[in-house]
Amino acid sequence: MDIIYYIFAAMTLTAFALGVLAVWAPRRTWVRFAAVAAVAVFLPLAYLQLVELLSRPKPMAYAWYERERPKAVVLGVDFDEGEAIYLWLRLPDEPAPRYYSIPWNPRFAEQLQDGLEDAVRRNSVLVITNPFSKQGPEDMGDLNVEIQPPPQPPLKAPLVPPRIIDPREFKI
Repeated sequence: MDIIYYIFAAMTLTAFALGVLAVWAPRRTWVRFAAVAAVAVFLPLAYLQLVELLSRPKPMAYAWYERERPKAVVLGVDFDEGEAIYLWLRLPDEPAPRYYSIPWNPRFAEQLQDGLEDAVRRNSVLVITNPFSKQGPEDMGDLNVEIQPPPQPPLKAPLVPPRIIDPREFKI
């Protein structure tokens, strides 16, 4: 089950609790109806906002839960010159890629562009080491972008030629 359902359930329970408190408070009737109407309007708006956030890139500075991730594979990059760098990353042990944005940095953008071109030329993948550190990838310099070669296929055991017995040869 996706985390968005848990977030929406928590928001629903919170709104319901606040609505119950507002209804049972010693207030005028119109204030109670306004509280119920506010809860009724809050829930669809909260759901729409959560669904809308799913398609937006998360700023890398807000990725608090991923701070301990040692590396991430770069699947794609988009540059909005002067504004932001958008990264599509695959995190270790995560089945789905994630979408992040970082502030524009010409040096880091050039590193990413050169690294991606080199990785494509070598048939490899581009890896950002320690992408979610407090320093941020744009402050870490040249050490955080590396090219990881593809895994080597397992080596096959060498074929041993079959032994052919010569019937004319007499050995005891």
